Amino acid sequence: MLTTTLLTAATLIAFAANSLLCRMALGEGTIDPISFTTLRLVSGALVLIPISRVLAGTSVPKNSRGSWRAGFALFAYALGFSLAYVSLSTGTGALILFATVQVTMIGAALVAGEKLRPVQWVGASMALGGLIYLVLPGISAPDPVGATLMCVAGAAWGVYSLLGRGTRAPVAMTAGNFLRSAPMAIAVSAIALGSVHLETPGVLLALLSGMLTSGMGYILWYTALRRLTTPQASIVQLLVPVLAAFGGVAFLAEHVSARLVIASALILGGVALGVWKGKAA
Repeated sequence: MLTTTLLTAATLIAFAANSLLCRMALGEGTIDPISFTTLRLVSGALVLIPISRVLAGTSVPKNSRGSWRAGFALFAYALGFSLAYVSLSTGTGALILFATVQVTMIGAALVAGEKLRPVQWVGASMALGGLIYLVLPGISAPDPVGATLMCVAGAAWGVYSLLGRGTRAPVAMTAGNFLRSAPMAIAVSAIALGSVHLETPGVLLALLSGMLTSGMGYILWYTALRRLTTPQASIVQLLVPVLAAFGGVAFLAEHVSARLVIASALILGGVALGVWKGKAA
């Protein structure tokens, strides 16, 4: 339990840091969203491939070296996420993304025969309610294209998480998925060559996102997924917007509000109920 908690906490921190890096780069206009996505995925692959070979050698089963389905899901998430934030506010985008992730993963769990106990339904509802309360002031007729792109990103991330459950070689699988997603991103960049905009700060933020908070963060996530049920995995991700919001306070000089404190308490309480195993209903 302690190992699972530490792995999950480290993963969520990496996800929140990744959001901050993306917001810094795109918010300041130092890079275009497609180039950010491409640099993020390519740099992640370049770092993860040699690490996976050193750690795993040739002993990794073929079914634990990633797949084209997971590679495409990773690509769809990364591209949709970057493109959506061109037209959506941060709060609206976060709500759409993580609500879609939760619906995708819990829906898949229910279809597969998993059952949520009443306390878990209460926890999921409380956490989602807290997230809605947190971003409510920014929700006002979101751009339909941006909202659709973020829904695609959320569904893709949910699928990517589901495809990685149970893997015994998270490093090799993450590396294989990044390797497959990279040429997809390069192809899109080639098509959108005329809209490329690169400044040094944006490039550095994209590389940091790819090599550290994405690549290494996803390894931690696949490792944690081995010890979490699908409902638990979907619910705990609702912590990411809270962590990102407080990261914005610390690193982007954003202000702390009573609304943020109340919403954080609701989300944290909801997550605690959602991951509580207790007695089966």
